[in-house]
Amino acid sequence: MKKIAIVTDSNSGITQKEGKENGIFVLPMPFYINDELFFEELTLSQEEFYAHLKEDAEIHTSQPAPGDLLDLWDGILKDYDEILHIPMSSGLSSSCETAVSLALDYDGRVQVVNNQRISITQKQSVYDAKELAEHGRSAAEIKKILEDCRFESSIYITVDTLKYLKRGGRVTPAAAAIGAVLNIKPVLQINGEKLDAFAKVRGMKAARKTMIDAMKKDFETKYKDCNPLTDIHLALAYTCGEEDLAEWRCEVEAAFPGMPLIVDPLSLSVSCHIGPGSIAIGCSKKITVN
Repeated sequence: MKKIAIVTDSNSGITQKEGKENGIFVLPMPFYINDELFFEELTLSQEEFYAHLKEDAEIHTSQPAPGDLLDLWDGILKDYDEILHIPMSSGLSSSCETAVSLALDYDGRVQVVNNQRISITQKQSVYDAKELAEHGRSAAEIKKILEDCRFESSIYITVDTLKYLKRGGRVTPAAAAIGAVLNIKPVLQINGEKLDAFAKVRGMKAARKTMIDAMKKDFETKYKDCNPLTDIHLALAYTCGEEDLAEWRCEVEAAFPGMPLIVDPLSLSVSCHIGPGSIAIGCSKKITVN
């Protein structure tokens, strides 16, 4: 059986510590803050990131430098037969396309998965890949399995403020101003390769209900052939405080009784565009490992 290394980026929400504990290689995503380069978790903590965000620092996301990615792969291949690399969705960053291009020079030893996921659903793909590798699947086989089920996931997000969506050009300044006055909370959806508008409601309470109702509808339609208790991974992600998170978790647990719940901070690449105080719910269909 070939020795396969599972590689992802920090957009998955997998920390360096968690990666080392579970045998997963995590490529830190780069950020420019006031034109200074930082790397998620290595030179930029969650706390430092949000401090800069609240100070209205100029923050720009970037993709990993090709040289850094090649150095990582070359080092891994000294001890492993193959690499399965799971970057963030190609629809949200060019880092996936870059990795696919670079992998062409490795004669099949590096397989790059483009399964259109980020954050909590990307993280689940990483652990699915790890389990498949442990059951003897090759990197190419795992890539096909993950890409075949690329659309079998859903994420809904709401934000506390329109400020950061305005900064990123996703809402106009006029719409942001009106939204602030009327307490408008947009609900956004990631289903495949794009971050799209899903609904607009007044107040965070209504936004939370909208997300729960949307997830219930997905269970009834998109995942109608699944038993939610056994066939679906359910997860929460957040940039909010502990008190708001606890309230959100209670609501979700009441809405989906008996379902195991994974709870993680949102990756910084997503947080950069939506700001603090945001919450999300996501799910993905479980993969059968034979």
